[in-house]
Amino acid sequence: MQQEFWNGLRAPGIPDSVDVASFDNVGEIIQQAFKRYAQRPAFTGIGHTLSYQDVDQLSDQFCRYLQHHTELQPGDRIAIQMANLLQYPVVLYGAIKAGLVIVNTNPLYTEREMQHQFVDAGVKALVYMNNFGDKVARVLPQTQIKTLIGTDVGDLLPTGKRLMINFMMRYVKKMVPAFSIPGQLSLRQALKMGQQSEVAKVVTVKASDIAALQYTGGTTGVAKGAVLSHANLVANMVQINASLQQYNQQGQSIFNQGEEVLVAPLPFYHIYAFTVHLMSAAFNGNHNILIANPRDTDLFIRALKPWRPTIFVGLNTLFVALMKNPKFKALDFSALKATNSGGTALAEDTAKRWAALTGSTIGEGYGLTECSPVVCTSGCGDFVNARSVGLPLPNTSLKVVNLQGRELPLGQPGELCVKGPQVMQGYWNKPEASAEVLDEQGWFRTGDIAIIDDKGVVSIVDRLKDMVIVSGFNVYPTEIEDVVLNHPGVEHAAVIGVNDDKTGEAVKLFVVPVNPELSKESLLEHCRQQLTGYKIPKIIEFRDELPMTPVGKVLRKELRNEQ
Repeated sequence: MQQEFWNGLRAPGIPDSVDVASFDNVGEIIQQAFKRYAQRPAFTGIGHTLSYQDVDQLSDQFCRYLQHHTELQPGDRIAIQMANLLQYPVVLYGAIKAGLVIVNTNPLYTEREMQHQFVDAGVKALVYMNNFGDKVARVLPQTQIKTLIGTDVGDLLPTGKRLMINFMMRYVKKMVPAFSIPGQLSLRQALKMGQQSEVAKVVTVKASDIAALQYTGGTTGVAKGAVLSHANLVANMVQINASLQQYNQQGQSIFNQGEEVLVAPLPFYHIYAFTVHLMSAAFNGNHNILIANPRDTDLFIRALKPWRPTIFVGLNTLFVALMKNPKFKALDFSALKATNSGGTALAEDTAKRWAALTGSTIGEGYGLTECSPVVCTSGCGDFVNARSVGLPLPNTSLKVVNLQGRELPLGQPGELCVKGPQVMQGYWNKPEASAEVLDEQGWFRTGDIAIIDDKGVVSIVDRLKDMVIVSGFNVYPTEIEDVVLNHPGVEHAAVIGVNDDKTGEAVKLFVVPVNPELSKESLLEHCRQQLTGYKIPKIIEFRDELPMTPVGKVLRKELRNEQ
């Protein structure tokens, strides 16, 4: 359906269309935020807060370093490889001011994955955490990287705290390996050189220029760089901003620019957190509480304690881990207006327990790297579209198609296709892969199976490639996982299809139990009560853990590869 189909269906206050061309580039939006919200807190990390003015000045110093002390030119690629530290926005915005193209890189990548991304993107500069310097040193000779900047975890903290934390990381926790890279600068040296340099040159950036190469596995194969232009990122920021104009039942705005406090535990190198926190939240002058290591729930809770968050961004596994920690229940949730889940399916039991504990109903969103990333949002407060990903953002068209590409009527499951200003230009240097997912009309095939109902509400059923076919019946792993996760004895679950002589494929269930007393028979009985016969797992395997991405998404592909 074209975007007009959703007119009048969205929550009150959310417009049906927006001017996505109101800014030429990301830099314009960020500069406006720096001026408008100069004295407001922008980012807090490890107990230290930088205002928008602080971030503006530091990013300006980094821009001047790049312009006056390197050979980098506008359009060159710079990789950022670090956790959610204060350094991330400083480096990011400095690089944007210098007209560089951002390549966000997972710090936990293997050397093979790092080398592929750096070579494929033609990266010429890299800013990285010294914790991973040994891997960088080994990969470097196979790349074009000439500008190297290392940073220690505490580099932007006040002197005493900086020295203590960096000492602890190196010599007590021994989390910084020994390595040597000739010509490497520290980020603190680069900032000092920039501070002493001439003023930054103004760089002309067009809307069509590339802002980021965001790497993704996409629907198939090796990681590919989604080409996201400034127009793409600006559009998604404006679209997200429109969704934040929602009213409550009293007709009042729920969110206020410059006043919201967001919890930022999802890694910035991931497109979801990158756009939500470093783009959209900055656009609105809001305050981000950075969580560098969300797996350490004690540290996570300690970071939240001084604040009263108004927006919590996370995903299922993170919500589950936090609720298991007794200290989490003692936090002040009285200001929490919205909780948003994305990146992976939200279990019904998790949503119920979170709402009971915090008073906040979790709203799900849907997006893809190739869409900058947000496509749909289920709203917040009294207007959450529960058990769905809600409605598309303004200026977004959707349709559902069968395997032959024919559009299906409302209510039927099929592959979801997206068209809108946030859809990527294509995959970097991969015209054939681009043509497989992008047609001449600009429709992007997501690889996700979805249903759109008569009210325009979108439900994601599963990944097309994850669908299991049992005796000719389509079985969606997410449905089975959701049922299994409602069993009180289950912590994590994953479903894949395995070969079967009788039925073609059979359902195999992997379970991480809460305690070792959980039996396969109790799980099967639980499934029989809620699933039709062909959906019931034929094989159940207990595990201590499941393979997951750093953002908590179960890697079904790895489980399939083991079979």
